[in-house]
Amino acid sequence: MTSKVSSPAEQADGTVVGEQRKAAGAKDVRRLDRVIIRFAGDSGDGMQLTGDRFTSETASFGNDLSTLPNFPAEIRAPAGTLPGVSSFQLHFADHDILTPGDAPNVLVAMNPAALKANIADLPRGAEIIVNTDEFTKRAMQKVGYAASPLEDGSLDGYSLHPVPLTTLTVEALKEFDLTRKEAERSKNMFALGLLSWMYHRPTEGTEKFLKAKFAKKPAIAAANIAAFRAGWNFGETTEDFAVSFEIAPATKAFPVGTYRNISGNLALSYGLVAASRQADLPLFLGSYPITPASDILHELSKHKNFGVRTFQAEDEIAGIGAALGAAFGGSLAVTTTSGPGLALKSETIGLAVSLELPLLIVDIQRGGPSTGLPTKTEQADLLQAMFGRNGEAPVPVIAPRTPADCFDAAIEATRIALTYRTPVMLLSDGYLANGSEPWRIPDLDELPDLQVQFAQGPNHTLEDGTEVFWPYKRDPQTLARPWAIPGTPGLEHRIGGIEKEDGTGNISYAPANHDFMVRTRQAKIDGIDVPDLEVDDPDEAKTLVLGWGSTYGPITAAVRRLRTAGESIAQAHLRHLNPFPKNLGTVLKAYDKVVIPEMNLGQLATLVRAKYLVDAHSYNQVNGMPFKAQQLAAALKEAIDG
Repeated sequence: MTSKVSSPAEQADGTVVGEQRKAAGAKDVRRLDRVIIRFAGDSGDGMQLTGDRFTSETASFGNDLSTLPNFPAEIRAPAGTLPGVSSFQLHFADHDILTPGDAPNVLVAMNPAALKANIADLPRGAEIIVNTDEFTKRAMQKVGYAASPLEDGSLDGYSLHPVPLTTLTVEALKEFDLTRKEAERSKNMFALGLLSWMYHRPTEGTEKFLKAKFAKKPAIAAANIAAFRAGWNFGETTEDFAVSFEIAPATKAFPVGTYRNISGNLALSYGLVAASRQADLPLFLGSYPITPASDILHELSKHKNFGVRTFQAEDEIAGIGAALGAAFGGSLAVTTTSGPGLALKSETIGLAVSLELPLLIVDIQRGGPSTGLPTKTEQADLLQAMFGRNGEAPVPVIAPRTPADCFDAAIEATRIALTYRTPVMLLSDGYLANGSEPWRIPDLDELPDLQVQFAQGPNHTLEDGTEVFWPYKRDPQTLARPWAIPGTPGLEHRIGGIEKEDGTGNISYAPANHDFMVRTRQAKIDGIDVPDLEVDDPDEAKTLVLGWGSTYGPITAAVRRLRTAGESIAQAHLRHLNPFPKNLGTVLKAYDKVVIPEMNLGQLATLVRAKYLVDAHSYNQVNGMPFKAQQLAAALKEAIDG
């Protein structure tokens, strides 16, 4: 936890500030305003754990940060191969930042595959720390190195630090009763200790974490701590690292509050729990494990004390079926999935539209089609969320913009579902789900009151004076039907997917009734109260960049770069994608050019063109990775000048 004071700072990325200072007998310490580090190695090298620990200590120190974990698609690719490389990138700074960074300043490569897979991303002059023990002839041949890149001059443009990480780790742990293989597993902690020394990271949290993680194996905990300390001491004593670096806390980046580092999936999980408490409803999750949504199931399963029930179903269809049943029974019902699972859930989503029950469908988007790229990110499920059901089956769609924003998006999705008695689609993606940033923990009085009133008795009087319950008699403001808990005396009503008669809910095949019900369900979605779109336009620009979801960080970073260079450009970002904010059409028509960057082939652009007849220009990327700020800045500059 850490506190940050004052308002967000508008600073350009990438400058070195301060002066070197040197105490007598001490190494140089250089102060930077930001740095980007990437840890890379085999899946079994613990790069994600190493990155997580470095991130946690960076958050506790008070820096602003943004992370990009990058997992191999294969569960266990062959060791030492390019498909098996796992990496973790962390961008941290003394000011407000928005992305994990375009290019690493430092690469920690645990083997030849990690070096080859990542070297193209490094700018000249970047620092490379390599584990020389892994650069054997066989390991290098496996990834196509004919000669050692450490010796053939191909890395002369970089600051290369050859470190025998494995040997040093084994030597540091020789007093422990461990096999060589067991000792080698701690080399990631040695690397973490070295990087912690280089960037003056706290160490207490990591040592406490290791003691807790290996509480049942104290010898393993002690060995990992010893390796971590050995890495720190190596940095302090070796002459190969003559300079260490300081990045001051981001004291002026954010409003006052208590902060913690949080990933998108964790924030979304906490948002769901908070929403259920604010609604005073039990939370039910019906889910089937799928990358990258499974972490939500794992996290919510830990919170039974908050009235959370998690059900791991046998498949995607059973998961949403159970969730819809829970909604019928009066729970705040959620189902989580990714793109292929969303397709399987489509029939039951249509049933939820017909039944007009609150249900949250959380889609953590990934690369497709079909199973596609399970561990990579994409924004290509928007049209599926909008139209991927038979018949006229409108569903509200909202999308968070950052990992921390997933908390607020979950609460907003709950508000809409409960108020309007409708399934709601929440579109996150792999970049947000696995990435992390500081999150200000809200006070309880900041959260909205989401309590609902269940039907208690008759709500309609027949011509003969008889009082009856009509399950489809609507609230005149929201068009929501009453929510009747099964077993409540006098509220018995028919349920099912065949078209309902207006008011009574009886089965009806009447053409006029079906036309009325279709139009009414659409009118209910169209009438959802969503905030107007806010536009950031300090200079009365002629070009607007419009985004949605996780493109917020790269777009905003690109806009900052352009404005710093003297360009005039406006920015707006959509959270509500169905219905659109009521002022969106007015906003779009106020600009000569509208550019929409998306990690798909132009799905939002298609919707905008169709609805508003605006010639929006698409800028698209579908390579499984988030946009880079420099890449977007160049594209937007071309749009401004074109």
